[in-house]
Amino acid sequence: MNSKPGEKAIERIAADANVILSAIIGKAALRVFTRSSLEIVTTSTILKEVQEYLPSMAESYKIAPEVLEGQLRLLGIKEYQPRDYRRYIPEATRRIGARDPDDIDLLALALAQRIPIWSNDKDFEASGIEWYSTAELLKKLKI
Repeated sequence: MNSKPGEKAIERIAADANVILSAIIGKAALRVFTRSSLEIVTTSTILKEVQEYLPSMAESYKIAPEVLEGQLRLLGIKEYQPRDYRRYIPEATRRIGARDPDDIDLLALALAQRIPIWSNDKDFEASGIEWYSTAELLKKLKI
């Protein structure tokens, strides 16, 4: 990972559904998966959400759903279950629950793992945790 002197390199990051979906269809987010050694993790809840969107994406992009499902598997995302971060759910709820309850699990995972979040959802701005949009992450990683 490229980083400035004294700056901690990012080795792992918790990914939100929007960046995973973007990577599946080959947008800029895919570069993070293919051109970095970053370990990308997420929650089982987010992976279920991604899978729910695949049929409509397949229809929109005129791609077979099986191709998109294969793309998702190829991304190699490490999945965490709620039991892996459950003790951080109250803190995550306090930080972001009123703004977007759907983001609680991802924030709890990031808190539990002590890693930043990768999302294009601005709700994480006020979460008190390091957060990157795709554009910011690409710039930081110099890819």
